[in-house]
Amino acid sequence: MDFPCGQRLKPTLLEMYTTLVRFKEITFNENIKEKLETISAKTLDRRLKRERQVRHLKRNRGMTCKGSLLKSSIPIRITNWDTSKLGFTEIDTVAHNGGDPSGEFIFTLDLTEIYSGWSEQLAVMGKGETGVLQALKNIRKSLPFPLLGIDGDNGGEIINYQMLKYCISEKLIYTRSRPDRKNDNAYVEQKNYTHVRKLVGYSRYDTQTQLLLLNDLYRNEYRLFTNFFRPVMKILSKEKVNNSVYRKKYDIALSPYQRLLNSDQMTGEAKKKMTELYLSLNPVELKRTIDLKAAKIRATTK
Repeated sequence: MDFPCGQRLKPTLLEMYTTLVRFKEITFNENIKEKLETISAKTLDRRLKRERQVRHLKRNRGMTCKGSLLKSSIPIRITNWDTSKLGFTEIDTVAHNGGDPSGEFIFTLDLTEIYSGWSEQLAVMGKGETGVLQALKNIRKSLPFPLLGIDGDNGGEIINYQMLKYCISEKLIYTRSRPDRKNDNAYVEQKNYTHVRKLVGYSRYDTQTQLLLLNDLYRNEYRLFTNFFRPVMKILSKEKVNNSVYRKKYDIALSPYQRLLNSDQMTGEAKKKMTELYLSLNPVELKRTIDLKAAKIRATTK
């Protein structure tokens, strides 16, 4: 499950147990099932604490450069997202330069849908306007819901004439965050770490072979595993306790697939198609393949 916190893990345990039994990855045990029903989120956190410490990764500096084009034409989104609307996304690019920004290297375009937490990734060589826009178009084709809007930071790969022209022609809402305010893109910034850095690390990737390997992973097993089996939580309220502390309340952790299945904004046909795909997926087999492919990618840098 890629080490989610106890609050995210607890609501998914029984369903994951049922799935693993269905694919004969484990043998059904009534005693285990009863323990999974009663274990608390805090107990799960205590059990996983040591593992999180062992696997902690350091974060490097980002590569966002402020775009100088069209800022007056692209409105700044200064209010919180309406998380009840399906189809609005945040996008960002993640640099794979290994700490050396010279020359051409691979970037991952990361997209996160706000309502469900649905996430997609696609690797591109460099972060030219044309390549990033084409990556967005390719990701859009695989989304199970209509794309209504995109929001990005002030990088030139996102703030440019080609992207603006595309959004106007496709009637997409196109907004940007405030300069130097990473929290404006909190949804996708979080995924940059959990869905990209934790997967392929901080090494430099700059060859066509590595590009093909990354996209083979992103566009096949990885997108299926993250969207159908990895739980996400949505914040319901935030109460300020003092000048520096907030008390946050979250909903029950569900996978993006479950959130879409529970949504009245998805058609019955779309839900049926997603359910058929879900029932055909073995999460353990997906995870095995993901780990093998990720190890192969990391090995290309040695």
